[in-house]
Amino acid sequence: MQLTGIHHLTAVTARPSENLRFYTDTLGLRLVKKTVNQDDTSAYHLFYGDGAASPGSDLTFFDWPLAPERRGTHSIIRTALRVDGREALDWWRERFDARDVNHDEITKRDARWTLDFEDPEGQRLSLIDDSGDANRSEKTHPWNRSSVPAQNQIRGLGPITLSVPDLAPTDQILTVVLTMRRVREYAIPLLKNGAASSSAVHVYEMGAGENSAAEMHVAVEPSLPPAQLGAGAVHHVAFRTPDFSEYEKWIERLRELRIPNSGPVNRFYFRSLYFREPNGILFEIATDGPGFAVDEPLENLGERLSLPPFLESRRSEIEAALKPLV
Repeated sequence: MQLTGIHHLTAVTARPSENLRFYTDTLGLRLVKKTVNQDDTSAYHLFYGDGAASPGSDLTFFDWPLAPERRGTHSIIRTALRVDGREALDWWRERFDARDVNHDEITKRDARWTLDFEDPEGQRLSLIDDSGDANRSEKTHPWNRSSVPAQNQIRGLGPITLSVPDLAPTDQILTVVLTMRRVREYAIPLLKNGAASSSAVHVYEMGAGENSAAEMHVAVEPSLPPAQLGAGAVHHVAFRTPDFSEYEKWIERLRELRIPNSGPVNRFYFRSLYFREPNGILFEIATDGPGFAVDEPLENLGERLSLPPFLESRRSEIEAALKPLV
């Protein structure tokens, strides 16, 4: 029983209209589902992905009017997005310059060419070249209405980086509970009290391995204060499980290991299972299906507010409480 990769990542925006413009226009992603937070229907839940709304391509946002996050440890600190080739990174660097997107220079990190950047609220993101991955999926789903040429479009989520003060408890969850494999480590530079230093980042892989769409990176940063959730922060990361049968096995596994969890949650577009690892970071296990086309045609995804059946009777009330996305 193995997880097969990253399913989606959910972050926080306090400016949903600006968020929509940045992720669909500047980054060229498709709005694949416009819905609400099922536990807080006053907030949008916006899903951005590839042309087919593929599992593993979804970067999602809760619309919460929060102050900016306080950065620190006990948190998810960077989200990577995969592109095809170093030439694509050069194209993106020029695009970011033209659009005044805050970015660093292209550098090689963990043997992959990488371009770090931020969205308008300080969400920490990277574009990485996945062309050297031995087990990457060659099947892509470009969006034909994207502002980005097909050859440069974002292919999906890449490695997700956590920050923890102590590796051991998180390592136990990733390896013993979630059956990931710890495969290597690398260093990232830090500036502490005016002096240069470095932090170790430990790499864990899922599935067949050698695939940046199925990696978790864990930075050990004991000197940082705990992060505080806010705009520009990440709320949780979800891991892929292929079907309902495997999903039921994960429910049973957490029960047998006596790990506190949400129990089964039906999100309509996928089934979910939530729990926190010992450093407080929220994890989710999510099924690949049934997918976002279960309640609207694939060609029309994201064009109207979608609600799961158990919220449909409240549509008028929910729509009245939401601000228009313009």
